[in-house]
Amino acid sequence: MSAPANFPAERIYDYVHAPHKSAVLLDRLWPRGISKAALQGVAWEKDATPSTELRHWFHEDPEGRFDEFCQRFRQELAAPAAQAALERLRALPRPLTLLTAAKDPAHSHIAVLQQALAGR
Repeated sequence: MSAPANFPAERIYDYVHAPHKSAVLLDRLWPRGISKAALQGVAWEKDATPSTELRHWFHEDPEGRFDEFCQRFRQELAAPAAQAALERLRALPRPLTLLTAAKDPAHSHIAVLQQALAGR
């Protein structure tokens, strides 16, 4: 999955050392070791993230379950609250950096969100 240019992904831990441009935090939980003051002005869209149950299931075997995780997360994104969150994200200035604490954003929920935001 290639990242759309309008929605680049970045680890939150890299971003806080060099904040830039428009960004949104897309994790269900607040990242460890990051103060809220460090992300002042950064939106936090929990409604556009995987459910706790799906996250736990995926973390049991991330490599073996990635494809099914993507399918399940796409289904969750069809819910009204998730659709509203996606619309809020689409309304933010571009490029919009998608922030996550995931160690590998390309193999996380961020990859699915990039596709959803790009309309694919």
